[in-house]
Amino acid sequence: MFKFLFKKEQHVQKLIFEYLDTMKLCQDSFLKALQSCLFNGALCENFDFFIKQTHKFESKADDINDEINNLMYGKALIPDSRGDILGLLGAMDEIPDLFERILYMIQTQRLIVPEFLIEDIRDLIRISLECCDLLARQATALFEKTEGIRALLNTIDTNESHCDHIERRIITKIFESDMNPLQKLQIKDLIVEMGDISDEADRVSRRINIISMKRRV
Repeated sequence: MFKFLFKKEQHVQKLIFEYLDTMKLCQDSFLKALQSCLFNGALCENFDFFIKQTHKFESKADDINDEINNLMYGKALIPDSRGDILGLLGAMDEIPDLFERILYMIQTQRLIVPEFLIEDIRDLIRISLECCDLLARQATALFEKTEGIRALLNTIDTNESHCDHIERRIITKIFESDMNPLQKLQIKDLIVEMGDISDEADRVSRRINIISMKRRV
């Protein structure tokens, strides 16, 4: 019996790492979509293809998450409480959803970002995705029981604050510009969604840190 439970526990951990790998693929496809369209003078070559790829990886992440839920509710326990781990994965799953939602917003509303905003948006996306990379390292450290979780939290928190500053700067530029009112609101909503990437990474990072602290109590 104990050997059987240990094998199930190992399978859960394997799925968690597969989930993190899939989230990275989703992130990479999201960035390629932005590079093909938003950051490329609205040429939008291969944009629809990368949206489909992002959706594929987001759906795969959902499937892995569902499989983990089913295994853990079937008492495939790992050293942390099921509630903590399932809550963590549920919160983490918001990030691939955001990637997909942002791309669909650009596609369905046919958004064209003015040139004077592009560099700031590049910075916002770059630092936001750095937060996601740091978050994946932090999650790996949690499940492999290695050090550095608190240091990664601090870096993610600093990056998230930087993203907030960039987001406010972009929105200020939007409403100081001569864009038409509807376009101002559309682009502002897009920037807010992009800003949510680092916000969500920061929230998940704090969950990881709390789980890590519980282990030491």
